[in-house]
Amino acid sequence: MTSPLFEEVLALGDDALVAAQRMAEWCARAPELEEDVALANIALDLLGQARALLSYAGELEGLGRDEDELAYLRDEHEFRNVQLVELDNGDFAVTMAKLLCFGTHQHLLQTDLAAGGSRLAQIAAKAVKETAYHAGHAARWTVLLGDGTAESHRRMQEAIDHVWPYTHELFEGSDRRGRWLARVEPVLEEAGLNRPEDGWAPTGGRHGVHTEALGRMLAEMQSLRRAHPGATW
Repeated sequence: MTSPLFEEVLALGDDALVAAQRMAEWCARAPELEEDVALANIALDLLGQARALLSYAGELEGLGRDEDELAYLRDEHEFRNVQLVELDNGDFAVTMAKLLCFGTHQHLLQTDLAAGGSRLAQIAAKAVKETAYHAGHAARWTVLLGDGTAESHRRMQEAIDHVWPYTHELFEGSDRRGRWLARVEPVLEEAGLNRPEDGWAPTGGRHGVHTEALGRMLAEMQSLRRAHPGATW
């Protein structure tokens, strides 16, 4: 039987890993060169967080699995990430909506975790500045698009409407949603966007229930390692 700490660390590691993979898909596809570099750097930040967390999870599990095995040799139902991070990138507005919601949550969570004195606190402390940048970067784009042309406003509103139901899963068993809303709502207001009504709230990611998007993503992400098991270079 695995420990609650292992489950927590694994879930956080999976959140970061899947979010990193999705962000990396923007390489050479961003709307401008500077943004291409910015998104690649955000992906690397998230990947670094994932490596630290999954390495720690492997130690806690005690079965000899390292970060690579946890990333590449688990099936879809074994992943514990929230569904928000696995959603397809969609257009640029959808990616910024996802990053705004997830990045703001991550910054709050890691700030709270960093206040402790545990190994997890040390990992979180290193990520606080990174996630503050991620959330701020997404907030700037949300305002730019929401307060831009009629077309950019429409797309940004549709993006927020699309991802909003998935944000509830971030706060299951947590009281951070009020603090999260206190940060996200002013961004939406400045952008001239409507906050979606709370209603349908998909869940299950923490228990291995995922959207079809995760299976497609893992098939690509894991293909090389699975095709050449044990290979080194």
